[in-house]
Order: sequence, then C-alpha cells, then structure tokens
Amino acid sequence: MEQEVEFIPVEKSFFQQPTLRLAESLLGCLLVKETEEGVAAGFIVETEAYKGPMDRAAHSFNNRRTKRTEIMFHEAGHVYTYVMHTHCLVNVVSAEKDVPEAVLIRAVEPYEGIDLMIERRGGTSLKNLTSGPGKLTKALGITMEDYGRRFDEPPLYIGKGFTPKDISTGPRIGIDNSGEAKDYPWRFWVTGNEFVSR
Repeated sequence: MEQEVEFIPVEKSFFQQPTLRLAESLLGCLLVKETEEGVAAGFIVETEAYKGPMDRAAHSFNNRRTKRTEIMFHEAGHVYTYVMHTHCLVNVVSAEKDVPEAVLIRAVEPYEGIDLMIERRGGTSLKNLTSGPGKLTKALGITMEDYGRRFDEPPLYIGKGFTPKDISTGPRIGIDNSGEAKDYPWRFWVTGNEFVSR
C-alpha cells in the first residue's frame, strides 16, 4: 500500500457489528503484533465468518462451550487462537456476549517487519509469506499466548488500513464435513490480491 498508515488500534466499537459485516469490514485493516523482536504487520485480505450455534463448521456449533471455545462467549473484539495441524490460527470474536461467533483471519498482505517475517517463516518467498491462516500467525509471531487478549490494544491489535476497491465472496475452505454449512458464502477476500490463500 502506498498511503501512510498509523499504528493505532481501532475503537472497541468497531467490533460491535454483525459477524458477516465484521468479516467484510476487517478487509484492508492492519493486523499488528508487537514482540521483543520487533513489530510485524500486514493488511487483512481474506477472512471467514463462523456463526456459532447454527453453523456446523463453527467450533461453537450447538453452543458447544469448552475450555478452547470459552473466549467465543465473551464480548466482540477478543482474540481467539487455537491450534490445528500444529498451526496456530487467529480469530476475532464477534457478535454479542454469550453468542459464540468469530471471524478467522485467513491471509494478510505483508506491510511492516517483512525481514522479520521472512526469518520466522524460514526464508520463504514474499508471495508465500502470509497467504494462509497458519502462515500469517507464524510470520507475525501470533501464538496461543495471545488467546483472550483484546484486538483494540497492544501487543496484538487491529488498526485502520485501506478500503478495498472490490470484495469477493465464496464458500469457506477446509470444512467439507460440515453438511450444508460447507456451501455458505462466508469467505471474504480482496478481489485480485496476490496474498489471498487461493
């Protein structure tokens, strides 16, 4: 992105919008992680919405409340991290308190701390650096220690970025065992962005 971006967290109220709208509103926002190694950040270019109790693809389907999903029942704007296939994935808790919904951040476009990100990812190419939910967390330094934090305050936060010209929607990825939910068009991405996962 060519414009100057300020590293300032969004207001708490930003997260207080319906889950599908939040999933779209997050596109273009800056995802920032501050660590002792330095600051790493990227613009969110792909998200997926998970609408809790009625969504067979959601961890909280049927209001399933476990140690892992507990944070999903908190107010919008909390960090929900979990490990899948050894990769840490990061989500934004959405909806009202006790309505367990979330938005998965699937891909970001690298912006700040790119050398640090490449080092963390073992020297991979720029295009492959953050083009997937497990790739971006490793590159940015997001871990399970971030679980339960808030996205409107450091060290892991979301800031204003750019407004996408075009947004595409389609089915979510990797949820083939979710019945009719596998076809819901709840994946959102910045049309034509090279860092989208697929």
